[in-house]
Amino acid sequence: MTMLYIDADACPVKAEAERVATRHGVRMAVVSNGGLRPSANPLVETVIVPEGPDVADMWIAERCGPGDVVVTGDIPLAARCVEAGARVLRHNGEAFTAANIGQQLAMRDLMADLRAASPLAQGGSGKGFTKADRSRFLDALEREMRAAKAQAKG
Repeated sequence: MTMLYIDADACPVKAEAERVATRHGVRMAVVSNGGLRPSANPLVETVIVPEGPDVADMWIAERCGPGDVVVTGDIPLAARCVEAGARVLRHNGEAFTAANIGQQLAMRDLMADLRAASPLAQGGSGKGFTKADRSRFLDALEREMRAAKAQAKG
């Protein structure tokens, strides 16, 4: 049975994901280490994991697999989920796949090395999350949800 996992810390699309999950009748786990208001939706489970580095990531990675969809901005978590056979999306709708996850990890490591090599460089705040990003996410999640449900059936 298809499951939607949300890496909820700093996730700007929880409400959108809940709407898509509800429309498809799919259970959704919103995973964080606290501070979230639980949903009244019976399909949505709020999972509070203990404090600690990557505890929410480990919880998701240990449970996801083929026929599931994961929403995360965390590249190492995305890599573990892709390896497990899950479909994985960033918050802006960009898919992590077996074909691109290696490059994503390499770029993440390169950027970390560049930041470490230049202690005076200020970290940028990154691009803001736009309406276009939200729209792309909704379209991508709809596609991935349909594909995941078909995969889970077949």
